Amino acid sequence: MKRINYRKIFLMIADAVIIALSSLLSNAIVALFGIILYDSTNGVAVQPVRIAGVIGLNVMFCFFMLFVLGAYNIIWRELRKRDYLFVGAAVVMGLSLAALFSLFSNHEETIVYYFTNLALTTAAVVGFRSIFKRTFIDLVNVGMDEKRERTLIVGAGRAAQMILREIRNAASDPNNPSNSILPVCLVDDDPTRINTKLMGIDVVGTTKDIPLICKQYHIQLILFAIPSCDESDRKRIMELCSKSGCRIKTIPYLSQLFLDDDSPELMSQIKDIKIEDLLGREPIRFDKTKIREYISGKVCMVTGGGGSIGSELVRQIAKYDPEQIIIVDIYENNAYDIQQELYIEYEDKLNLVTLIASVRDRDKMEQIFSEYKPQVVFHAAAHKHVPLMETSPAEAVKNNIFGTWNMVTLAEEYDTEKFVMISTDKAVNPTNVMGATKRCCEMIVQYMSQKGSHTEFVTTRFGNVLGSNGSVIPLFRRQIESGKPVTVTHPDIIRYFMTIPEAVSLVLEAGAIAHGGEIFVLDMGDPVKITTLAENLIRMYGKVPYRDVEIKFTGLRPGEKLFEELLMDEEGLQSTDNKKIFIGNQIKIDPKKLLDQLDKLHKVADFNDNSATVRQLEEMVETFHHNVN
Repeated sequence: MKRINYRKIFLMIADAVIIALSSLLSNAIVALFGIILYDSTNGVAVQPVRIAGVIGLNVMFCFFMLFVLGAYNIIWRELRKRDYLFVGAAVVMGLSLAALFSLFSNHEETIVYYFTNLALTTAAVVGFRSIFKRTFIDLVNVGMDEKRERTLIVGAGRAAQMILREIRNAASDPNNPSNSILPVCLVDDDPTRINTKLMGIDVVGTTKDIPLICKQYHIQLILFAIPSCDESDRKRIMELCSKSGCRIKTIPYLSQLFLDDDSPELMSQIKDIKIEDLLGREPIRFDKTKIREYISGKVCMVTGGGGSIGSELVRQIAKYDPEQIIIVDIYENNAYDIQQELYIEYEDKLNLVTLIASVRDRDKMEQIFSEYKPQVVFHAAAHKHVPLMETSPAEAVKNNIFGTWNMVTLAEEYDTEKFVMISTDKAVNPTNVMGATKRCCEMIVQYMSQKGSHTEFVTTRFGNVLGSNGSVIPLFRRQIESGKPVTVTHPDIIRYFMTIPEAVSLVLEAGAIAHGGEIFVLDMGDPVKITTLAENLIRMYGKVPYRDVEIKFTGLRPGEKLFEELLMDEEGLQSTDNKKIFIGNQIKIDPKKLLDQLDKLHKVADFNDNSATVRQLEEMVETFHHNVN
């Protein structure tokens, strides 16, 4: 009784009325041909009482079969073709049972009446459900179009067809998120599709017409529905979409889609456009098998494990079944956040140790190495903010250079198998203190490799990481959301970009294919103009650059340069099995000269003599040309 609700009661009453009327109407139809319900016991025409009995039997047995087949447990607005078949089958079986009961009771019905009633009742019960569903949906949708977002779909292929079908099927459910979308028109670059219809929706132009079409049709939302689109076309179309001022959602690349052949769903996989969608290339694939081979069953340490790169390293390492993960970070809040995240995801399945310590403290780091004996070390701890390090060069040296020195020497002493250091493109021909310190770190790692060691030392070098601490994207977002101007240092400044997962995957694969001393460099595609990045981000918020949000050019910051580089001239390139990863040739390090220079640098940094520290850095890194702006 608890399961019976008003919807079920309504359907039952409706079915009873329909079955009764169908039985009476069937009797009237066959009577027109001189055929009547027949009582075999006395050979006379059936009286009204007999007709009522037939109706009662029909209703009773149809109810029984409808309940058995679950017809009253189906939510009417979710009725599908197979549900209509179940309802029809229940009616046929119910009427057949009623006819058999009449036969065994010696009150048989004529065969003509039986088939007439069977056809009429089945059609009426099934038809009522279909008509009621359609009518109710139309009533629910009255006035809803004004609340739905007028949507342009980019692409008129299979993906768009699936989206339109899902939107149509969801129309009966007012709580379905797809119901907030009102497809208005489509665009496609296939000329044969222009001026045609896809499921009743017009294909009105090509992708180059997107800004104009959005104005003409008052579009509010754009759905990018070409999962197989190549990188260059994707970037071009995304930039056109961003100029429209509309919100943009996109289907992932074809390789990232999850499609079930029985019930493929795309709407749940559509996501808001991210700034990385404008970079113009597909996320890079990495060899997970090789990564698993050297991570699985190993004790892995990540310094700076609470930072944007370090925390992602920890997340990805956790997927490869390590024996233990050791997070080392000086900032307890970040370390706590990633610790709790992993506890929630893995509970007690992950052997995780979180330690608050600084790589500058050699005694503490030696204690950690001695106790945990890490087999793989990822060194991500560093001061990275360029302007801040310009005002505190001694601190940059202490943390970046001598923190790295502590780590590499301890790794060698405690027989660590692999040591992977995270570097930056700013280490190439550096113009700032931060970049110069990271170049020194690269030299130290190469020195350790060349001197011969059980440990394989390797460096990974990449450009700016989208969304990382200190990157421009979070800053731009805060400025836009607070209604302030977006600040760009120079109208012509360009940078290479990658996503955090890409950067971390590079680090992991570099460790897998390293033999010691290499500097791994990622092919990051074309560099991105920061001004264009800022303009596109503003458009993604539905605003117009320079009108709704001002872009201010503040001038280059201390130590900043217009164009970043990924390789020094003398390094050259060697290819790897991954066509997106290259190896810079090793540069011969003079051990005595390096150690003497490090000793001098250590003394001036300990005295906090910033000027002398910068001068010593210039002596150590011959390509360092300090840009003080």
